[in-house]
Amino acid sequence: MRILFADDERSLQEFMRSELPRLGHEVTVCPDGKSAVKALEKATFDAAILDLRMPGLNGIEVLEQLKQICPDTEVIIMTGHASMETAIEAVRLGAFDYVTKPCKLAEIEAVLCKVSEKRDLKHKNLALQTRIQAAEGPSILVGTSPAMVSVHRLISTVAPTESTVLILGETGTGKELAARTLFQQSKRPDMPFVPVNCGALSENLVESELFGHRRGSFTGAERDHKGLFEVADGGTLFLDEVGELNKNIQVKLLRFLESGEIRRVGETEPFRCNVRVLCATNRDLRQMIQEDDFREDLYFRINTFEIRLPPMRERRSDIPDLARHLLVRAARRPLDQVANLLSPDAVDTLLEYEWPGNVRELANVMEHAYILSGGGPITTEHLPHHLRIHGGPPTLTLTHPPAGTPAAGAPKTLKEIEMDHIMRVLEKHKGNKPAAAAELGIVLKTLYNKLNQWQEERKHAG
Repeated sequence: MRILFADDERSLQEFMRSELPRLGHEVTVCPDGKSAVKALEKATFDAAILDLRMPGLNGIEVLEQLKQICPDTEVIIMTGHASMETAIEAVRLGAFDYVTKPCKLAEIEAVLCKVSEKRDLKHKNLALQTRIQAAEGPSILVGTSPAMVSVHRLISTVAPTESTVLILGETGTGKELAARTLFQQSKRPDMPFVPVNCGALSENLVESELFGHRRGSFTGAERDHKGLFEVADGGTLFLDEVGELNKNIQVKLLRFLESGEIRRVGETEPFRCNVRVLCATNRDLRQMIQEDDFREDLYFRINTFEIRLPPMRERRSDIPDLARHLLVRAARRPLDQVANLLSPDAVDTLLEYEWPGNVRELANVMEHAYILSGGGPITTEHLPHHLRIHGGPPTLTLTHPPAGTPAAGAPKTLKEIEMDHIMRVLEKHKGNKPAAAAELGIVLKTLYNKLNQWQEERKHAG
């Protein structure tokens, strides 16, 4: 490891300069706190061994600055003035360990071994995360359509706050992924994220699952049980399908949102929980309020900030990128290895389908197509039968000028000139509409709208 050693005793400086390399480490030796800080500003270190009492800046002051400059460096405080107060202060400020003078080299070596083990574990964890991300694709909200740009903007605005958020959208639009994005961009990204499908909770046990219970509070309660609010303490609780909660639980949820307190089943005294609540539903809560199935006061509590996820039919221009993103997950391969697997005709078919199951349905379709293709290029034939029957692109004649336009020499309208240009670009790209839309500088949905409108006008003209 690369180690910084700072001590004003010359004999210790020389000792560490010779012995730490013998143990296999690189060492930079500094005679005081100020030179240690300068060394930290110029290079990175795996560990820093700091004397508590040095001229200028003492070990605690260097520790404080070190955690600002390079927080990943582990600090070991050395002192000949041992006291519990000093140890507590050093650990509170982020020291890895604390040793007292005079200390043997074996003691230093043992602490450095622990630092090395922690460093190796951290690196293995990062490597595992990288492999998982490469295999499954990043868990991000994909989309640059106007509807999704609005969603991204709302998320970035509300995520850093502590407000409750209600995420609305049809089944399969990615409500949990939106909640995870809110969590990742919040001030609590290193704390727990606990997703709960309220519709899947047993009606008899939902209160116990959410708020916990004491041993003996009901038949079968053989031990104390920590509820999901406690599990999420300090972090975020995501209540998916919140409209499925019964009125009794709605009251308890409202009480928590108003007071920050919960009470386990079988207990009389409440206790506080620091939990941010995100909710989602595909149901019309306003209609449920009118039918007395959902509390109006709870609705206003959970709806401090509302985010609506658009269905696929309202964000068709996102479908190509979204399909490739989901293909990464299905193939368990990096994006650069699967980006070109989707053929233009397959993309056209995906664009024409209505997607009643939204993103979840598209994910299943991409997995189906990847398996059928054997990992090779995906054409229309690899897509499920119902897409090919109902989702085929409109038949277009890629010749110009379009039928029904004025004869040569006759003046053309601006619309006819525009359509001539569109058809030429389509011919250039051999009917590949995404490529044509890119060259035309318009979103794919706009291109389809123009082509469909032109076809309708041709029908009426005929």
